[in-house]
Amino acid sequence: MALFRRGKAGKPGEWYYCLEHGAVEEGPQCPGKDRMGPYGSPEEAAQAMETARERNTSWENDPRWHDDQSPDEAGDTPDQPGRPDGPGTGRPRD
Repeated sequence: MALFRRGKAGKPGEWYYCLEHGAVEEGPQCPGKDRMGPYGSPEEAAQAMETARERNTSWENDPRWHDDQSPDEAGDTPDQPGRPDGPGTGRPRD
Protein backbone atom coordinates (compact mmCIF):
# COMPACT_ATOMS: atom_id res chain seq x y z
CA MET A 1 0.00 0.00 0.00
CA ALA A 2 1.38 3.39 -0.95
CA LEU A 3 1.99 5.87 1.83
CA PHE A 4 1.27 8.83 -0.40
CA ARG A 5 -1.22 9.00 -3.20
CA ARG A 6 -0.66 11.40 -6.00
CA GLY A 7 -3.42 13.97 -5.97
CA LYS A 8 -4.37 16.14 -8.88
CA ALA A 9 -2.79 19.58 -8.66
CA GLY A 10 -5.08 22.57 -8.59
CA LYS A 11 -7.81 24.02 -6.42
CA PRO A 12 -11.56 24.43 -6.69
CA GLY A 13 -12.32 27.91 -8.03
CA GLU A 14 -9.62 27.53 -10.67
CA TRP A 15 -10.87 26.84 -14.17
CA TYR A 16 -9.21 24.58 -16.71
CA TYR A 17 -9.75 23.58 -20.31
CA CYS A 18 -9.56 19.80 -20.64
CA LEU A 19 -7.90 18.74 -23.89
CA GLU A 20 -9.16 15.17 -23.50
CA HIS A 21 -12.83 16.12 -23.14
CA GLY A 22 -12.79 19.48 -24.97
CA ALA A 23 -14.61 21.05 -22.04
CA VAL A 24 -14.18 23.64 -19.30
CA GLU A 25 -13.79 22.10 -15.84
CA GLU A 26 -13.59 23.59 -12.37
CA GLY A 27 -10.77 22.36 -10.20
CA PRO A 28 -8.47 19.43 -10.79
CA GLN A 29 -10.81 16.95 -12.45
CA CYS A 30 -8.41 15.62 -15.10
CA PRO A 31 -4.64 14.95 -15.04
CA GLY A 32 -2.39 17.96 -15.60
CA LYS A 33 -1.13 16.52 -18.89
CA ASP A 34 -4.64 16.81 -20.31
CA ARG A 35 -5.55 20.33 -19.25
CA MET A 36 -4.65 23.96 -19.84
CA GLY A 37 -4.87 26.55 -17.09
CA PRO A 38 -5.64 27.57 -14.46
CA TYR A 39 -7.79 30.45 -15.62
CA GLY A 40 -9.64 32.95 -13.48
CA SER A 41 -13.05 32.32 -15.00
CA PRO A 42 -14.89 29.72 -17.08
CA GLU A 43 -15.03 32.22 -19.95
CA GLU A 44 -11.23 32.53 -20.00
CA ALA A 45 -10.87 28.74 -19.87
CA ALA A 46 -13.30 28.38 -22.78
CA GLN A 47 -10.97 30.56 -24.86
CA ALA A 48 -7.87 28.47 -24.01
CA MET A 49 -7.37 27.06 -27.50
CA GLU A 50 -7.78 30.48 -29.13
CA THR A 51 -5.36 32.01 -26.61
CA ALA A 52 -2.84 29.25 -27.38
CA ARG A 53 -3.26 29.82 -31.15
CA GLU A 54 -2.67 33.56 -30.73
CA ARG A 55 0.43 32.99 -28.61
CA ASN A 56 1.82 30.43 -31.05
CA THR A 57 1.31 32.84 -33.95
CA SER A 58 3.03 35.59 -31.99
CA TRP A 59 5.99 33.32 -31.20
CA GLU A 60 6.21 32.06 -34.78
CA ASN A 61 6.46 35.66 -35.99
CA ASP A 62 9.01 36.68 -33.34
CA PRO A 63 12.40 37.03 -35.08
CA ARG A 64 14.20 35.84 -31.93
CA TRP A 65 12.81 32.32 -32.50
CA HIS A 66 14.05 31.88 -36.08
CA ASP A 67 17.25 29.89 -36.55
CA ASP A 68 17.88 31.25 -40.05
CA GLN A 69 19.04 34.63 -38.70
CA SER A 70 22.45 35.57 -37.47
CA PRO A 71 22.81 36.09 -33.70
CA ASP A 72 23.07 39.87 -34.24
CA GLU A 73 19.75 40.00 -36.12
CA ALA A 74 17.94 37.99 -33.47
CA GLY A 75 19.48 39.88 -30.55
CA ASP A 76 21.34 36.79 -29.28
CA THR A 77 24.99 36.46 -28.41
CA PRO A 78 27.24 33.43 -28.93
CA ASP A 79 27.83 33.31 -25.16
CA GLN A 80 24.27 32.21 -24.44
CA PRO A 81 23.90 28.70 -23.07
CA GLY A 82 22.81 26.18 -25.64
CA ARG A 83 24.57 27.86 -28.53
CA PRO A 84 26.94 25.54 -30.42
CA ASP A 85 29.93 27.83 -29.86
CA GLY A 86 29.16 29.07 -26.34
CA PRO A 87 30.93 28.38 -23.07
CA GLY A 88 30.76 24.85 -21.78
CA THR A 89 30.53 23.29 -25.24
CA GLY A 90 34.19 22.36 -25.48
CA ARG A 91 34.50 24.27 -28.75
CA PRO A 92 36.80 27.25 -29.00
CA ARG A 93 35.34 30.43 -30.38
CA ASP A 94 37.13 32.38 -33.12
